[in-house]
Amino acid sequence: MRSLLEVFCDVDDFCQQFEPVWRQHLVASGRLQRQRARRLSLSEVMTILIVFHHSHYRTFKAFYTTHVLRHWRTEFPGLVSYSRFVEFIPSTLGPLCAYLRQCYGSCTGTSFVDAPALAVCHNRRIAQHKVFADLAARGRTSVGWFFGLKLHLVVNDRGELLRAALTPGNTDDRKPVPKLAHSLFGKLFADKGYISAALTKELLTTFGVHLLTPLKRKMKPRLLLWTDKLLLRKRAIVETIFDQLKNISQIEHSRHRSPGNFLVNLLCGLIAYCHQPKKPSLHLPACPTSPLA
Repeated sequence: MRSLLEVFCDVDDFCQQFEPVWRQHLVASGRLQRQRARRLSLSEVMTILIVFHHSHYRTFKAFYTTHVLRHWRTEFPGLVSYSRFVEFIPSTLGPLCAYLRQCYGSCTGTSFVDAPALAVCHNRRIAQHKVFADLAARGRTSVGWFFGLKLHLVVNDRGELLRAALTPGNTDDRKPVPKLAHSLFGKLFADKGYISAALTKELLTTFGVHLLTPLKRKMKPRLLLWTDKLLLRKRAIVETIFDQLKNISQIEHSRHRSPGNFLVNLLCGLIAYCHQPKKPSLHLPACPTSPLA
């Protein structure tokens, strides 16, 4: 993780350009309400939320009360109480969405897509769950059933995030792919859940992207370059990234009390990963892949 100063400088540079445009847009749409002056700026609030995801604290309350309030008084002179800080969190949702797009990497011609499950509660508590009752849905993965959402991610061979989308847990993995692939080129590698002749044709004719997946047992064999066969075996890079997002950045847990705070937590976790200097990488040469044989 980059240092606190580096993260703050990057976030603050973004906020200085984003805030005037965002405020002007809110005024034009009539959604801007009178706001009291805050002791913490938007960039300071965003920085604290992002750095939490690499702090190894399991809850944000423990991180803020035992670390931020005790050790970061010099870095953030305008620190407020925990309850007051929680009131600031919903206002960061829009800026965090825009900032995440700025943190995306660039397509290298070799991309990977997958959709891990984000369970919002244990399966035994589905009937009692209320926070995501209208948003989450029951879905199934290779490891079993879950109740929650799906995070659709596209990454490159250097482990950088390229695109992200969030859908209910019962959404077909292939449905968001055309929207995620609109700025890609080269080849997109996926697992067997993305096998679809219609999707492959759409991506190739519309975006010029070759979708490559493993074959199911009874499917006819096909001709592939040996490099493509090797890259299909390297799809584990996506699983490594998901593991880091869930266990280090903590994008999945069942302690959320509102969908808004869930989205803020998810966005900050993805941004924290983007700021991570060492990411899972395949160490491929910096050149686009060759066309299909």
